[in-house]
Amino acid sequence: MKLTYRGKSAIVTGACGGIGLETTKKLLNNNINTLMLDIKKPPKNFLTKNSNATFMQINMTNFKKLKKIINNYYNKQKSIDYLINTTGVLWFDKDISSVKINFSIWDRVYEINLKTMVYLSKTIIPKMEKKKFGSMVHISSVDALSGDDKPQDAYGSSKAAMIRLSKSLAIQYANKNIRSNIILPGPVDTGMQKRWKKKPSMKKNLEKNIPLKKVGKPDDIANGIMFLLSDQSKNITGTELIIDGGITAKP
Repeated sequence: MKLTYRGKSAIVTGACGGIGLETTKKLLNNNINTLMLDIKKPPKNFLTKNSNATFMQINMTNFKKLKKIINNYYNKQKSIDYLINTTGVLWFDKDISSVKINFSIWDRVYEINLKTMVYLSKTIIPKMEKKKFGSMVHISSVDALSGDDKPQDAYGSSKAAMIRLSKSLAIQYANKNIRSNIILPGPVDTGMQKRWKKKPSMKKNLEKNIPLKKVGKPDDIANGIMFLLSDQSKNITGTELIIDGGITAKP
């Protein structure tokens, strides 16, 4: 099945990270003009090789600047058809049990993971309404579905809240032909998992407990994103796609 795309313009947050960058590449390969937003810069020569990509370096919690960038891009493109929100932080050393966590860390995780999603929705959905078309895909995590004896409580609970918000947006804007879906990845080999490079045994031990015996790659998640954006998923909204190698299927 070949996927097709009605839309012509997209915004990707966290666009220079593993999942965001792979998704950006796929959007560009489908001739979709893409605004890349990230605090990190894209790979060298990426922009010169991709003329339909625009990059703006930004701290995603600078909402005043974010709004200005989005408005300028919208005025240039005349539409924003797709939003792919991969922005997120996972601080293993600081994000601990909610009983012991420093509240400044808790608030910061929520600001980046959840409030950014709220602000993006608040800024972009009214523009999608004008065209009566739009598709949004947000990245949550399987950590949202269960507790943990070695928790990252701020991360997990903020990702759970994202699921609830995506469902609500899907219901509110279905009559405007605007869809909202969310992907829940399991462990993925991205820059978030620098610890695996320092301790390869940690990754190997984890893979032993995954039914498919391997952690995910950014491309695995990007493929799911592209399906949920496509015309072929036009009747899918308000749902979650779990891409975890079978972890959540285990009893």
